[in-house]
Amino acid sequence: MGNVRLWCVQVLRYTPDTPHEEMFILLSLKKKKQTSFSHNAPHCYCSGCLSNMAAPGCVFHRTLTRSRPGPNKASSSSPAVCREFLYVVELRRYTRDQGSSVYFPQAVLNGDDLYDVTLTDGDCRLQVTLDPGLNRLVERNVLQVGSTLRNATFTPGMAAQLPACTKASGEMDSYRLVRVEVRGGAPADGEADGARGFDVRWNSLPWFGSSEPAGSVVPLRANRSVFLPLWNNVDYSGEGWRETPPTEEEDEEDEEEEGRRPSVTVSELRDSFLSRHPGIVRGAVHHQLIVRIINKSHLMYYGKTERNCECPYKAVLEVCDPTGSVCVVLWNSVCVSWYHCLKPGDIISLRRYRVKQHYQAEPEDIEISVNSRNPAAQISVLPESSVLPEYLPPAPAYSFYSSKELLTRRHGAVCDVIGLLTFSGRSERIRSKDCRGAELLEYRWLRLEDGTSNQPIMVKLFSTSQPETHHRLHPLSVVVCSRLKLIRAADRRHSCCYLTNTTYTQVYCTGLGHHSEMSYRKLQPVRQFLQWLRSQDDGQVLSRALIGGFFMYPPPPVSLETFMKNRRGKPGFLRGAELERELERLCYRERRIFCIQATITMVTYSRCGEEDRCLVWTDRAASVSPSSSSPSSSSPRLSKSSPHPSPSPSSLLPLPSPPRLSSVSSFSPTSPSSGVSQLTPPPVTHRAGSLCKRKQQLQPDTPKKRRPWVTSEPEQHNNNNTVILFEASMEFLENKNADEDDNDDDDDTSSFVTAPLSPAFPPIAVETLPMRYDHARREEQAAAVAMGTGTTPGRFDSALRDYYTLRLRALSDAVMIDAVFLPHSSSSSSSPPLLPHNNTWTSILSHGAFSVHRPPPSPGECTHTHTHTKNDDEDEGRSLSPSFLSADLISMAAQLTNQRLVCVLEACHLGGPTTELILSRAFHLSN
Repeated sequence: MGNVRLWCVQVLRYTPDTPHEEMFILLSLKKKKQTSFSHNAPHCYCSGCLSNMAAPGCVFHRTLTRSRPGPNKASSSSPAVCREFLYVVELRRYTRDQGSSVYFPQAVLNGDDLYDVTLTDGDCRLQVTLDPGLNRLVERNVLQVGSTLRNATFTPGMAAQLPACTKASGEMDSYRLVRVEVRGGAPADGEADGARGFDVRWNSLPWFGSSEPAGSVVPLRANRSVFLPLWNNVDYSGEGWRETPPTEEEDEEDEEEEGRRPSVTVSELRDSFLSRHPGIVRGAVHHQLIVRIINKSHLMYYGKTERNCECPYKAVLEVCDPTGSVCVVLWNSVCVSWYHCLKPGDIISLRRYRVKQHYQAEPEDIEISVNSRNPAAQISVLPESSVLPEYLPPAPAYSFYSSKELLTRRHGAVCDVIGLLTFSGRSERIRSKDCRGAELLEYRWLRLEDGTSNQPIMVKLFSTSQPETHHRLHPLSVVVCSRLKLIRAADRRHSCCYLTNTTYTQVYCTGLGHHSEMSYRKLQPVRQFLQWLRSQDDGQVLSRALIGGFFMYPPPPVSLETFMKNRRGKPGFLRGAELERELERLCYRERRIFCIQATITMVTYSRCGEEDRCLVWTDRAASVSPSSSSPSSSSPRLSKSSPHPSPSPSSLLPLPSPPRLSSVSSFSPTSPSSGVSQLTPPPVTHRAGSLCKRKQQLQPDTPKKRRPWVTSEPEQHNNNNTVILFEASMEFLENKNADEDDNDDDDDTSSFVTAPLSPAFPPIAVETLPMRYDHARREEQAAAVAMGTGTTPGRFDSALRDYYTLRLRALSDAVMIDAVFLPHSSSSSSSPPLLPHNNTWTSILSHGAFSVHRPPPSPGECTHTHTHTKNDDEDEGRSLSPSFLSADLISMAAQLTNQRLVCVLEACHLGGPTTELILSRAFHLSN
């Protein structure tokens, strides 16, 4: 018998569920006798291919092996199309660098971002790079974790070559995803053709072929060592960010029994630097510096496409010792190792750092630069008891202000606040003013109460590099925000102000153990707040606790003159077609304000979930002809109408049923970003009817009065009226232990004038409506309002169900725009008191809300302005029911005929084809 040679192609280390149990599986053995073995032959080492190498079950094996170049062939080959289902299990973002363009020779790199996508077929995983032409799929949240893909086209690409990154592998299967069909959900039964779905434990699946990374997963097409969060540049993302301090070897002098003492102080460093001492100015300082962290900045990402920096991060710590204060700047990989571990109040020891002149500060000021090399800095966190008392740095100082005290504070004042969270807004994004409009900043609104005044504390909270804390900002939590600045509108007095971030803003909330670790718990303002908190009843707080939904603060002015004055330097009025293009450019959860001149051609009053029965007024003179209708695919409908319609009287219409949107979207680098085919609704059929006939239909079934939605009781109350708030207050002890109704809704249903067909425009997005807070489902609600989680708020109880839809006809080019109008939501306690007005259409649109100081006008007064009488004084201050006003407003909508308006539109892209468009103000234009 001849010699037998065996080759071990690859060995995979497999770790089963049983702890401490490991096995090594020999994946492939090849027998060779008088033949040669090709190292370039394709192999699939996933679990589905172990049993039968001749007929592997791996989709990647069947698809991608055809696209690999054979032996002695060029590296380029034809694309491979996968007809079977694939699933997105991870999506990562990073910025390109100088060498990234090499990997995309035929692509146009418009933005700075690149995306790596981890896909699975149910048998193994594959990390690919999204072609830059498909970036809009991620930017508009069409392609997301959990998406189902089909007809995915892959092309082999150059393997990532990251010589400066030791964890990157230069020999791996590398592919680009250049074309794909995105489906919103999992395939139906019988469609998958053997694919096992997305419910597998994908993190335990092996990597396809040789694509398994040698260590942590790193970007494929750029010299970066960490990934960015999908939706902002401030938070950290990935497993590399340490939660515990790295272990450092302590010097012998640190183990002295009498305690630690610094080798140099802050004042000595400053004096030595200013006197140009050679050991301080030119070299690294090895003397030990013991300081306390007073303030901690958010992470600052400075990665640029023209710079090759592996970890372009920095963070600033304001520190002090008994002799003075100084800024410590953490650079690059030091941020990855230490930023998450440090917090204000910690005492740290520094060695091997450099002293420099403070950037953008006084010439006499200095900063301490801490880097991972040249030299490699040494940092350690010290227990307070280990430092000699005479060298112990002072504790951080706080400046807490109550809601009553904030009313008298000046604009720009820096404040700390504590309060009970009663409203937590959804996460949104706006364009940065400091980065030429390129960066999107994530923020959310918070409403805090502290019992000192009727005015809540409003906080516009941007990211603070504390993603775990921001995800836990539930109503009924006790929240502390430090280092906020006060913003006061120039044209308002004390009634409208809010707080927002500074560079050093930090947030602490119950549920994470923050309060028991911080020194502010002993301060008198905090103790006074806790005393008020213990007197509150859970049920009463729950009745006004809201989460998510459209929110606008501060409200716009109520006069056109003031509004235009505040918009100086901003873009002017848009044409209808220009507005359509701007809406298509919006990224996921991006919020912008637009202004157009328009007339109102249709008004619809609806209730969420019952849009098939609604009250409608339409101006037939401005109705859309079927031949000229071409609506957009986004949620706000934009369509072209005839610029010179023939005049005809107003009438009440039944609206046609809208066409159903396809759930499948195909994308390529040259396809539209929306990915939804253009749909044309069936023609609108006019029905004869006069205004008097419409009144007769509406008046007999006028809805019953009910309380505004903001004061409605939740469906369920906690049996223990103090347990939630009591638990929230317990975190301030030191260390562990010592330190609206459904019945009302049914009543309103009988008042609806039922149209035989559904509206021609889509119903309101569920993300637009605020939810009543449900403490038992707080984690689900928090996920529903967070960025890109895929959780829909439609499963929760909405605090607002009534809304209006106004069809606007642009004066410039006759484009039709459907916008939602929410006059009920402005009665929220988050808004400042509204000025009284007549409750006519003109006044309601200019104020953005109903007036609680005047009764509703009767339907018979639809052609003139309501006159104030003596009986009105008796109704002054009485809350008006939104449902009571619905029929009256529809009946008096003829006031809007031929009225030229300046319309203020709040736009927010909600993901996929859905764009929220809210009419916040409409000002009458005099002829």
